[in-house]
Amino acid sequence: MHTARTLIPRTVRSFTRRVGRITDAQQRNLDTLWGCYGLEANTGMLDLSTAFGRDAPIWLEIGFGNGEFLVSLAAANPEVNFLGIEVHRPGIGRLLGRLQEAEIHNVRLFAADAVEVLCCCIADGILQRIYLLFPDPWPKQRHHKRRLLQPDFVTLLGNKCAIGGQFHLATDWEDYALQMMTVLSAAPGWINPAGVGVFSPRPPERLLTRFESRGLGLGYGVRDLIFIRKF
Repeated sequence: MHTARTLIPRTVRSFTRRVGRITDAQQRNLDTLWGCYGLEANTGMLDLSTAFGRDAPIWLEIGFGNGEFLVSLAAANPEVNFLGIEVHRPGIGRLLGRLQEAEIHNVRLFAADAVEVLCCCIADGILQRIYLLFPDPWPKQRHHKRRLLQPDFVTLLGNKCAIGGQFHLATDWEDYALQMMTVLSAAPGWINPAGVGVFSPRPPERLLTRFESRGLGLGYGVRDLIFIRKF
């Protein structure tokens, strides 16, 4: 089994740090609200009870983009503690503003690489749900090694996921969906409740985001995968 330390450092990353324009409002949110919602990845293993000020189930979204789904999920499930991981500052800044506007307090965020956060900050066996929705598909064949959903990453998630926990993925790239299905179907300890090789219907709580709506408008089919951690 791969341990956390075998996964760090990495020479191939699943993202590039885009130098996108950040608005004044987004930067202001980062400057003023990060202290309320932000967690640092370089401080070691976290006591999440202290970070949230309470004990509650932990759900994680990896790569939350602009945070549309994370905001809706946190608002609908106030009894759950939510973690979000993202590397792109404009999206983080936008989400911070949404959290403040909606007066949502059960969310904490990392601005860091998901693998490093999982390895260094999150204890084993505590995540009840994990979401990986529309990760970068790296469509060119020579870039497939950069895709986040790889066997080592599934092993890492399995270590962090509670028994009975759920891993929900979605993508609008058919070949990535097939890779996801192949990798997860072969991973020890995970089962597909929809059936071997069967994609799941979109659960009602997964919002149809602007990103997904745009893809559907362009004729891209969206596939959801839901796997359960059995051991």
